[in-house]
Amino acid sequence: MQEKTMKDLQEEVDTYISQFKEGYFSPLAMLARLTEELGELAREINHQYGEKPKKATETEKAIEEELGDTLFVLICLANSLNIDLETAHNGVMNKFNTRDKDRWTRIEDQGDK
Repeated sequence: MQEKTMKDLQEEVDTYISQFKEGYFSPLAMLARLTEELGELAREINHQYGEKPKKATETEKAIEEELGDTLFVLICLANSLNIDLETAHNGVMNKFNTRDKDRWTRIEDQGDK
């Protein structure tokens, strides 16, 4: 499978949503959906890495699936607000690389050892 850019992902989601009369949900409804998906992701991580094991009656959902659901809704939200996620990402990385550049302890160059 060919790798997809963020633009590709946003276009693919838009093509999918555009085939339905309802289109994108309102931003507030999508925020609620995003919160729901994030909760499902948190539950899966808690079951796998936390102290709360699943009940025998609960179905197994992969963390990968929950991340995918969360990403889909996040892309829907961005698309509905005409936000280019690549631009948003670049802005965040610029912030981390400037404002927060000395905030964390860097790993020493592995070649020095």
